[in-house]
Amino acid sequence: MTGTEGVGGPGVGPLLLGVRHHGPGSARAVRAALAAARPRVVLIEGPPEADALIPLAAEEDMRPPVALLAHAVDEPGRSAFWPLAEFSPEWVAIRWALEHGVPARFIDLPAAHTLAWGREDKPTGEEQEESPTDPETPSGPDIRVDPLAVLAETAGYDDPERWWEDVVEHRGVGDRDPFAPFTALEEAMGALRETYGVGGHDRDLVREAYMRLQVRAAQREFEDCVAVVCGAWHVPALRQRAAVAADRALLKGLPKVKAELTWVPWTHRRLSRAGGYGAGIDSPGWYGHLFAAPDRPVERWMTKVAGLLREEDRIVSPAHVIEAVRLAETLAVMRGRPLPGLGETTDAVRAVMCEGSDVPLSLVRDRLVVGDVLGEVPPGAPAVPLQRDLDRQQRRLRIKPEALERELELDLRKETDAARSRLLHRLRLLGVEWGEPVASRGSTGTFRETWRLRWEPELAVRVAEAGVWGTTVLAAANAKAEADAVAAQGLSDVTALAEHCLLAELPDALPVVMRVLADRAALDTDVGHLAQALPALVRSLRYGDVRGTDTGALTEVAAGLAERIFVGLPPACTALDADAADEMRRHVDAVHGAVALLGEVGGAGRGEVPGHGDATALGHGDLRRRWRAVLRTLSARDTVPGVIRGRAVRLLLDGGELGPDEAAQLMGLVLSPGTPPADAAAWIEGFVGGGGGLLLVHDERLLALVDAWLAGVSAEAFTDVLPLLRRTFSAYEPGVRRTLGELVRRGPGKQAGAVAAAVGISGFGAEVDAGRADAVVPVLRLMLGLDDMVGNSDNELVGVA
Repeated sequence: MTGTEGVGGPGVGPLLLGVRHHGPGSARAVRAALAAARPRVVLIEGPPEADALIPLAAEEDMRPPVALLAHAVDEPGRSAFWPLAEFSPEWVAIRWALEHGVPARFIDLPAAHTLAWGREDKPTGEEQEESPTDPETPSGPDIRVDPLAVLAETAGYDDPERWWEDVVEHRGVGDRDPFAPFTALEEAMGALRETYGVGGHDRDLVREAYMRLQVRAAQREFEDCVAVVCGAWHVPALRQRAAVAADRALLKGLPKVKAELTWVPWTHRRLSRAGGYGAGIDSPGWYGHLFAAPDRPVERWMTKVAGLLREEDRIVSPAHVIEAVRLAETLAVMRGRPLPGLGETTDAVRAVMCEGSDVPLSLVRDRLVVGDVLGEVPPGAPAVPLQRDLDRQQRRLRIKPEALERELELDLRKETDAARSRLLHRLRLLGVEWGEPVASRGSTGTFRETWRLRWEPELAVRVAEAGVWGTTVLAAANAKAEADAVAAQGLSDVTALAEHCLLAELPDALPVVMRVLADRAALDTDVGHLAQALPALVRSLRYGDVRGTDTGALTEVAAGLAERIFVGLPPACTALDADAADEMRRHVDAVHGAVALLGEVGGAGRGEVPGHGDATALGHGDLRRRWRAVLRTLSARDTVPGVIRGRAVRLLLDGGELGPDEAAQLMGLVLSPGTPPADAAAWIEGFVGGGGGLLLVHDERLLALVDAWLAGVSAEAFTDVLPLLRRTFSAYEPGVRRTLGELVRRGPGKQAGAVAAAVGISGFGAEVDAGRADAVVPVLRLMLGLDDMVGNSDNELVGVA
């Protein structure tokens, strides 16, 4: 191979193939150039420590997109990725070398230096690489040059992606000189480097010095039969003549860390800029299609789009496909483009297949233009022991990592589902957020869980980080939980950790967590902290019950916390400002819910009807009675803020401890003229906030009291209380607000049915319609699961309801 002034000397030099990372046009051109040149070695931009991993690319189990992952051994969180897609020129070069028995080597700066470079900054790697085709945003005082944007602007384009498509992607290699595209691109980059120098990419000087040294060594070894595949931005620097001593001087004294590398799966979504990959492309799915389509790329793309839309039950016929192709071609001619690009095909799809709507078009963008393709790596790829244990458990439990988000329903009464739940909870504790618990659409019992799963490539880094805690998921989760318990700052943190330990079934860590929890609970005197901790403890008792875990120690701590809350809550609710009172009201709600569950732990965890289990399972059967006494104390003290007093009255009324007449009397006293309007409004917020609108709908005496009080508030005071009242009533469902408005219009306290029927209000009648009421009974029986219960009459159904 010959060239101009090369690295090796005058008249002789390596074949420099400047490319755009993740560019299908560059990938096709690299394949053609290598086939024509037949080099004896292929040098590729990438970390040289990964040379031993190159043979894995030939295995059948290796399916791109994949990435080289480098991480510091003593600090796994310090990591870098070098992603490669099927249409990446570097991947094509690797595959060509393996298929033809030609050595392939990486020649970029070693990852040991890359990871150590600038420890105070975010770790750098390919995802931050300053290459000509990886646009960068301004960083620091220096403005980094985007070569693509400069070239596109020079050619009269306002979109660099569109310029690249027209110049490279839509120009087939054909019978033309296979080296011509690289010669033209090298000339353009040379002009840019003369104008902008390193263009704000200062570290490129060091990287290019190392690459020049590696190219020289390969030229000596392979007698100048060398091909180099690298970012086009670097080609002028590799072509220039530089003294070996000068290059070595640039590399002297670079920081260094011990690094390990492996292959990890990658996704198309992470190749896109939208996914956060700074050196990515906007449309990896589209570029993958351009690379894979043997011919007629527009027709084949429209067929894919039609298939996707049909799967979503949209009517798309072959005629739509034909018309969309014609429109895309027409738009390309009108816009002066050689072939329809992504912009033309998108406009055609919107107009023909989506009827002008962007809603189905967003699905096309997400599923096809970007895509959710997840790569695979062979089992023989190097991995930390924790990753191998995770791989074994994933195969055993049959939960395959997928890039596409999906929901997984688990029935904890089944051993496989229970094991899946334990694995996902343990990974969450380790910071590997593969799954996220979500509300179940089915049963709300503790024997059922719903998870939203989505595997992201970065989770491989989280697994490597978690490897410091142990070689298996169970051992690592136990060790991490123990360390977190000791380091926890607040009581609520420890109680949340105890809940995680029960969910993840960590018997070795639970005693340590419980010991820390007991010590923290004994020393913490803040009632707010205690109130925050109690709900998590009660949830843990219920979770422990369904998993068969011994929760005796947890029960004692929960009972002790409840006792201390009962004693300390009334004094803690005095002399509070508005914000503190609102926060304490939330604590009261949380404690009320926790106390209500304490007596159900014996039965509800096994799927029994809540409240029908052993109400004295904890040996503290009087907890509810004592809590009701605390609520009565709060409701009667004038020093307690109105929002808390109102909520206490509401909770007593809902629990049957307070009759409607007594509640109306208390409301009447609060809303009397002697009470400042702001205090009265706060009391109303506490009483009817949080779903209390139905209470006013069904008890018109209370609504009449609120209506009369509001009508009597002075104009000056009304301005002050309006924001509070608006916040309270705006939280109601639209139907509740509409019903309240109708009741207020006709006047609360009047005969609802007769008045509503007279004025023609929909949904109201003068008397009960027994026929319409009976029509609901079959649906209620189905919802309550009473169809299988023999001997139930409709009267019994009414009693259950």
